[in-house]
Amino acid sequence: MKHNTKIAAIAFASFAFIPALHAETKPLKALLITGGCCHDYKTQKDILKKGIEARANILVDQIHTDNTTVKPDLPIYGVPGYAKGYDIVIHDECAAGITDVAIIEGVLFPHKAGMPGVNLHCAMHSYRFGDFKKPVEAAAANAQWFEYLGLQSTGHGPQKPIDIIHVDKEHPITKTLADWTTGNEELYNNIKVFDTAHVLAKGKQGDQEMVVTWTNDYKGTKVFNTTIGHNNGTISDPRYLDLVTRGLLWASGKLDEKGNIAEGYAPAKTAE
Repeated sequence: MKHNTKIAAIAFASFAFIPALHAETKPLKALLITGGCCHDYKTQKDILKKGIEARANILVDQIHTDNTTVKPDLPIYGVPGYAKGYDIVIHDECAAGITDVAIIEGVLFPHKAGMPGVNLHCAMHSYRFGDFKKPVEAAAANAQWFEYLGLQSTGHGPQKPIDIIHVDKEHPITKTLADWTTGNEELYNNIKVFDTAHVLAKGKQGDQEMVVTWTNDYKGTKVFNTTIGHNNGTISDPRYLDLVTRGLLWASGKLDEKGNIAEGYAPAKTAE
């Protein structure tokens, strides 16, 4: 009887160690920035926060404005140190009308200093000015945001389903992900793909095929991007949330080469 009690105690202690280990690992601190034109950011910010936090040991804080213009009044503007204390920034703002070079340099400041970034959907169409309809020239003032992203886009087609085709299935981000088809979404064009970018997936909509997911080496800093994510149905899709979370973990250095999540950063488990 004593022997059985001892075995049970060891088994319980081993099982209990899983959430205990998770509790000992400080969560990644991610700053999610939302607001601006053309999207239901008021709802989407909470879908992203809940979905990411459910998938990994990540704490998502939010900076949000209900301003729905192309010039959202985000409090990060003019504050280059806005990301102090965080491990990564998620840009999900739509700020196509923000053209002030000093403001844009301030938004980029943490990333220039080495902070990894995740950029979703309309972040690709933000902070652009000058003749951005043409491929930007290296080192030009209006190239800064595109150099950070690793890809230049100027517009999109109609809202129709997009077939997502992973072209690098061995990358740590995509190893566990399957090809899929979205609901109605916008396929962003590709005016320029920088040499620093690494394409992970392409999207096909009718006879149009464009890069939709990629990573970028921004002067030694890891950046993850996807142009998918216009409608609430897509953002709440588990496949989309898996992609964003894995991209965030990769950019933060929490995925190994086999695609495994680093110890302490997998979703917390509780005893049943």
